[in-house]
Amino acid sequence: MNRQNDDMPRQHVPERKSKSQIKRDMKVLQKVGERLVDLSPNQLERITLPDELREAIRFATTLKKREAWRRHVKHIGALMRGMDIGPIVAALEDIEQGQRREARKLHRIEKWRDELIHGNADRIKDILNQFSEADRQRLMQLGRNARKEEQLNRSQKASRVLFRYLKKLDNGRKTEIDDY
Repeated sequence: MNRQNDDMPRQHVPERKSKSQIKRDMKVLQKVGERLVDLSPNQLERITLPDELREAIRFATTLKKREAWRRHVKHIGALMRGMDIGPIVAALEDIEQGQRREARKLHRIEKWRDELIHGNADRIKDILNQFSEADRQRLMQLGRNARKEEQLNRSQKASRVLFRYLKKLDNGRKTEIDDY
């Protein structure tokens, strides 16, 4: 009898996931759910999601109690169980990449501001070369004002004005050049 069973071709039986693997998969879905809950409403609108999932995410943002929020994130993970989360993760990566790019841009502008406050004439030349609409007198005046405030330990109003001016210049350009 054993011999007959050995001669028969074996049918492909799909392997069942272990209980541990199912739990690991649910943890991944919950992490994706947490990332979705952390998005702003505008960022969330850019991702294609089923209506039920979108509503669950919106509801999670209203929860104040940590335990209720944790249970609801588990629910969001369960809603995503049958979905292909590849496009969702890709969209989250795009959003986070944009946030990192914006942070780098702001750090670059802060570096420019600090250099102008400390009187770096080369930075003024670089800014004037990069931005045709930049005003040399305005840059120098804003830098002097911020430097004077810093020396007198006053509020940083002039420094903020200089930062906003540099940010406005940077937002007006077509391509982004990193100075790091």
